Amino acid sequence: MNQIINMVIRQVMNQLVRRGVNAGFDRMGRKAQPPQRAGGAQVVDENGNAVEQLTPEERRQQRHARQQARQAKQSMKAMRRITRL
Repeated sequence: MNQIINMVIRQVMNQLVRRGVNAGFDRMGRKAQPPQRAGGAQVVDENGNAVEQLTPEERRQQRHARQQARQAKQSMKAMRRITRL
């Protein structure tokens, strides 16, 4: 009887930990958004679509934001894999 109770408690705890990890990663994913531009010059490409020209600093910030998002996604997958039993 004791083994059954321990098994149920362990499964419930694993589910709670997994939900907490998922919620934390989701919340962090919402916070990590690319920086917003205050304003800038827009250029029209050959198809007539408006295209923003970014400064090198803004390009670097966008690339850094993409890298962080990719790394967060990879660590989220790894954590979900680890907590799955």
